[in-house]
Amino acid sequence: MKKSYDIIVIGSGAGLNIARNASSNGFKTAFIEKGSLGGTCLNRGCIPSKMLIYPSEAADRIREASKLDISVSSEVQVDFSRLINRIKEHTSAISNEILTSVKEKENLDFYHDNARFISDSVVKVGDDELKADKIFVGTGSKPFIPDIPGLKDTDYMTSTEALTLREIPKSLIVIGAGYIAAELGYAYRACGCKVDFVVRSRFLRNEDDDISEEFQKVFSKNHNIHQGWHPVQVSKKGEMFNLECSNDNGDKKILSAESFLVAVGVVPEIEGLGLEHTGIRLDARGNIKVDECLRTDVPGIFAFGDVVGNYFFRHTANYEAKYLTSTQVLGDFEKPIDYGPVPHAVFSCPEISGVGLTEQQVLDSGADYIVGTARYEDCTPGIARQSDHGLVKLIFNRKTKKLLGAHIVGDEAATMVHMFIAFMKMRGTLDDMLDTIFIHPALPEVAKEALLDARDRF
Repeated sequence: MKKSYDIIVIGSGAGLNIARNASSNGFKTAFIEKGSLGGTCLNRGCIPSKMLIYPSEAADRIREASKLDISVSSEVQVDFSRLINRIKEHTSAISNEILTSVKEKENLDFYHDNARFISDSVVKVGDDELKADKIFVGTGSKPFIPDIPGLKDTDYMTSTEALTLREIPKSLIVIGAGYIAAELGYAYRACGCKVDFVVRSRFLRNEDDDISEEFQKVFSKNHNIHQGWHPVQVSKKGEMFNLECSNDNGDKKILSAESFLVAVGVVPEIEGLGLEHTGIRLDARGNIKVDECLRTDVPGIFAFGDVVGNYFFRHTANYEAKYLTSTQVLGDFEKPIDYGPVPHAVFSCPEISGVGLTEQQVLDSGADYIVGTARYEDCTPGIARQSDHGLVKLIFNRKTKKLLGAHIVGDEAATMVHMFIAFMKMRGTLDDMLDTIFIHPALPEVAKEALLDARDRF
């Protein structure tokens, strides 16, 4: 059956915001999702992973209570099965609430099926052919699977399976050193699993060098890190995975574990979307190619979120959906998207956050700059916590005193960075930041000390 709409939205993550706004404003809207509603973030990403990581962190803090003169009389154990069940129940409940709300919404037709383009303007869903003046593609991403000999013949895990596994394994091999590997590998270790990381170069290599170095120094105390090694072949014998590794010197070794997690990044979720039947092009990385207004090469078709690869964060996908809603749904005008300062965080232990440029990026730009730093253990709130690690690093333009980048590793890093997001958005200077009252003795005083250190270097 052929059907006509004003708006078609493919993908129920940030795309939900576009579909709801379009239908609420009287536009006849088709909303398409082949999986559980809520997208990558709700079902297999940031929400379930953080629900797993927070209890893991709490367990670790209890184990370390002695440094605060607190005695714990018995071994700390995490009821992993119960924890996973709670996470699943919570995410499923939210997904079902979304389903109920979209089914009840006027001007909104929901299609729980795969969407496939059959031309530039027609999307086939089941037996229906849908057409609209404007189509928004936000299908997200999926785990990238490297071509390691033997891997496909085993029951390895990706982040999806790692967030739904009912029983904690005794041992785990993790391939990868990005944020997914650092987060999930940490959570499994804190829940009682022995974890081995195979790392080609270094952990979190996109972070500022000082931040990455501090992270790895702390992380290596509790995790087995095989740095400079890369996988050669995977096999499984009985209940055990065996991974043959080698290094640049030609040395080889074999690691064994009950479970195997592949966490080496993500790729756009475009399989089965039928883009080959359209004029939509992909970039060199396989993402949907868009311009500064998130337009594809086909007039009237827009793409956003992980599938375009500008940023792989739910908060930027939401921002892109908001932008498209204002410019292409509620309005009809061309205005390049301005992301402003884009923050990020890694919810491992220690926690990491950042916004703006790293020091290496500033060096590459040729700008004259200064750096201010402060360590947690040198400040009152850090002393109270008995911190033995943690760093705030701030990079300023020497001429304008404007903040170029802020990078934090340590407790509550993802919360601490928000003050710098705001200052960067408002184009604040070092003087503006210093002319601010910080609560004493709250953790942001570590940031204040970094500001004072920067001031002394001008």
